[in-house]
Amino acid sequence: MVGRIPVMAVHPVVDLGRQPAKATVGEPLPVRATVFREGHDQLGAEVVLVAPDGTRRRPVRMSPLPEGRTRYGAEVVPDEVGAWGFEIHAWSDPLATWEHDASLKIPAGVDVELMFTEMRLLLERVLEAGDLTGADRSLVASAARSAEDEARPAEARLALLRSPELTRVLREHPLRDLATVEGPYPLWVDRTLALYGSWYEFFPRSEGATRDPRTGKVTSGTFATASKRLDAVAEMGFDIVYLPPIHPIGEVNRKGPNNTLTPGPDDPGSPWAIGSRHGGHDAVHPDLGTLEDFDAFVARARELGLEVALDLALQAAPDHPWVTSHPEWFTTRADGTIAYAENPPKKYQDIYPINFDNDPNGICREVLRVVRHWMAHGVRIFRVDNPHTKPLAFWEWLIKEVRRTDPDVIFLSEAFTLPAMMHGLGAIGFHQSYTYFTWRTGKRELEDYLREVSHESDHLMRPNFFVNTPDILHAYLQYGGPPAFKVRAVLAATGSPSWGVYAGYELFEHVAVRPGSEEYLDSEKYQVRIRDWEGAAEEGRTLAPYLTRLNELRRRHPALQLLRNLSVHASDDDQILVYSKRRADEHGEDTVLVVVNLDPHATRETMVHLDMPALGFGWHDSFIAHDELTGQEWSWNQHNYVRLDPGHEPAHIFHLRSPR
Repeated sequence: MVGRIPVMAVHPVVDLGRQPAKATVGEPLPVRATVFREGHDQLGAEVVLVAPDGTRRRPVRMSPLPEGRTRYGAEVVPDEVGAWGFEIHAWSDPLATWEHDASLKIPAGVDVELMFTEMRLLLERVLEAGDLTGADRSLVASAARSAEDEARPAEARLALLRSPELTRVLREHPLRDLATVEGPYPLWVDRTLALYGSWYEFFPRSEGATRDPRTGKVTSGTFATASKRLDAVAEMGFDIVYLPPIHPIGEVNRKGPNNTLTPGPDDPGSPWAIGSRHGGHDAVHPDLGTLEDFDAFVARARELGLEVALDLALQAAPDHPWVTSHPEWFTTRADGTIAYAENPPKKYQDIYPINFDNDPNGICREVLRVVRHWMAHGVRIFRVDNPHTKPLAFWEWLIKEVRRTDPDVIFLSEAFTLPAMMHGLGAIGFHQSYTYFTWRTGKRELEDYLREVSHESDHLMRPNFFVNTPDILHAYLQYGGPPAFKVRAVLAATGSPSWGVYAGYELFEHVAVRPGSEEYLDSEKYQVRIRDWEGAAEEGRTLAPYLTRLNELRRRHPALQLLRNLSVHASDDDQILVYSKRRADEHGEDTVLVVVNLDPHATRETMVHLDMPALGFGWHDSFIAHDELTGQEWSWNQHNYVRLDPGHEPAHIFHLRSPR
């Protein structure tokens, strides 16, 4: 039923309030609502956060928004992990109504003394409320006496009643007629790493692998050798090291190099073909070591300030123990064979997908057991493979079960699929989501997508901008040369608070298996890949210092650690993208402006046109733009010339400050 003061179109609300909107500890959360009433009386509205223990935090006053006279907004900041809520409190505001009417009537000589009498009565109501003390109470009492002091000119009395000091007190202690409360609307507040973090993906079997120069035989890396790579990952400033599946790999229908169906006796197969005679999802591949070796790997990562993310791929190789113990978990075709995975025209002959319709309770119990097994071994982050091929209801149940006891555990959705499914996975609990960023390379589509993920779908899903994955080598990287790798890294690292890099990116790996394909030649999915990290560094053939610098800037600038604070600006060139991020709070102000040449082949010159209020400046102000990549500085204003040579530096990342 509609309240006495209608409150409608509340945001953020997910699925009519059946699911919680997303929030993060310390992250400003914008709350919006349409508030109105019949007639012409003025209104007041505020947001009240409801903490996990049920206590209500100090109200935050809502202000009218530019998009309409009845649209109000405010920002609130939750400060602990857990199940929160928020309420919208709205009321008829007799003090604001008086101020509005008096500003029109008294200068016109209409009902002058009656207006002052009404204000005296209102001020007496404020005093009777009993929550005023000290100087504030004396100020209101004095104003009440002065309101009907006919010895003073009406203009003087009106000025006193509209003084900044009295206005502040009355705003902090409003009179509330016809008070209406809507909500609470649910929020789930996560730890900071659910919103902000830098991911680095590598295959443990490739790190520290060796090749016999006489026979060419490759010896796989282990957890012990891979742990040595962790130092370099930490030095580049990454927060999370993500491992593809580390479990035993199926031997039946094993794939060979470049996804062939004819593997040699020493080919390792795809890690996503999980399960063999050596065990299933709760085991580690014997070539990598033991479970104790994995524990040592996690411990070393923790020493370096890294968290380990593990792949959760709910599928099985034909020789997975589940196939024998629980054949009902799979789909049997008309000829009696178990159906393998397909994404036409792709076929995955080494993988059986799970059928959640035959024994959902049994599957749920087993998956929860597997997840808790790895949680017990130090894994608090799971990158979930193809979650869109499993029921939403299953994921909702699993995440709630984990969240009930371990609210710090994070699930990343790897779902490159329809927007409705991507949003649905985020809505039912996934903390982060892969996105279409990889395929957004043009200026207009990037502008639209940055707006979408930061302002339109932010309450449903948090984006993670991976520049590449073992599955995706975009044509932009195949043919753009080293400048293209810089461009995509800048966009990912500054456009989203979470971004990711798959190993080899810093070596400019860019050769596809065939023209028109996004698969890497000699893909690491099917074979061990030996990289000469040290040689590349000695010869300067690495982007690692650039990635390090980007992660340094992300840590230095709080504005880059938020999602909802992005603004797109204009340029005259269809290859120059301009956007900014700004954070202003009690800790200070931080504004970052990014200008990127999207053309990796040509120098571009243009004028850029800035939305100055979005940067925290007036339209006619000037400011100092310090380029964090080159150290150069310029004095800028609303309209500015830029020239970006991709062979030198394809982007500006400016830190803005007022002139001294």
